[in-house]
Amino acid sequence: MDVRRVVTGHDASGKSVFASDELVSPRAPVMLPGSEFTLLWGGDETPQFPDDGSMPQWHTYFPPVGGFRFSMFTLPPGTATARTDQLSAEEALADAEQKLPGLLAYMERGDDAGMHTTDTIDFEVVLEGTVELELDDGAKVTLNPGDTVVQNGTRHRWHNPGDVPARLALFVCGAHHARVSHASQPQGD
Repeated sequence: MDVRRVVTGHDASGKSVFASDELVSPRAPVMLPGSEFTLLWGGDETPQFPDDGSMPQWHTYFPPVGGFRFSMFTLPPGTATARTDQLSAEEALADAEQKLPGLLAYMERGDDAGMHTTDTIDFEVVLEGTVELELDDGAKVTLNPGDTVVQNGTRHRWHNPGDVPARLALFVCGAHHARVSHASQPQGD
């Protein structure tokens, strides 16, 4: 689903203006069928004002320390559905990297598939559907529309136990992560 994004900014004299009003399409990696990621705004450095309302520079899905991201994501119900595309595994990985740069490098594989830890503070709001947030010790909390989460760099993964897609809005800030070693490094096997 496209999301309308209205951006305010400042003109050359410092007056507030509507800088843009446009639809932003979600990114849907073929290897994550039913999942959608709508990257609404982000930057890799602390923003400065006045601004012209243009998107700051950003390079990866998760921001560096001092950077930020504003996005939405859709999680399909149940377990991931089978891919219906004809791409090879390498092509599907390249598709995911192009659409969500760096995201998959943080995802654990094997028995802990989907678990990840980042150097971020995440502010999440459930908009539609039901999601479960699972932490590294197996503890889970069920979240419904209107519920929020402030996630402080914890190892976690998401599940959708419902029968309809779940949508969340996220604001993610890059942060120093003093208590977890190697959190800033993408996870591997």
